[in-house]
Amino acid sequence: MFALFILYVIVEVAALVAVGSAIGVLWTVLLLMAGSVVGLILVRSQGKRVMEGLRSASRGERSPGGAVADGVLFAIGSVAMFVPGLVTTVFGILLLLPPTRWALRPLVLLAAARWMPSVHAATSRMRPTVIDGEVVTESAGAPGSGRIIELDPRDFEKPTR
Repeated sequence: MFALFILYVIVEVAALVAVGSAIGVLWTVLLLMAGSVVGLILVRSQGKRVMEGLRSASRGERSPGGAVADGVLFAIGSVAMFVPGLVTTVFGILLLLPPTRWALRPLVLLAAARWMPSVHAATSRMRPTVIDGEVVTESAGAPGSGRIIELDPRDFEKPTR
């Protein structure tokens, strides 16, 4: 983990030095500030869009895998926006843009299915639980009616699919 942090610092410093020497220090600072502003605007607007996608997936109007993949990519892009540096800002902005998320969605779904096959198998066959029963009026089972209800312990077992 420490080596990854050192690599991050080296990449960010190298990018800042390269951009700073190409366009100047003042323009580099302005570029960093503009990237942050654009990123914050994208976080706000795309956050609403991703949440609406998750809501529509919960209503069954959209594929849940695609909505969750968009959410994952949005979350990574949002975190990248809060990490200081030019490279992470560009990376975050790219992940917050809908076309980039659309292009990366199949890769996220493939990675999730590969890394978590049990979750994929469980969610692919999820259906609502239906319990068969009958309606009994209150007067039929009221105390003193003389009706005996027999119970079987298997009635309380978890249903299998």
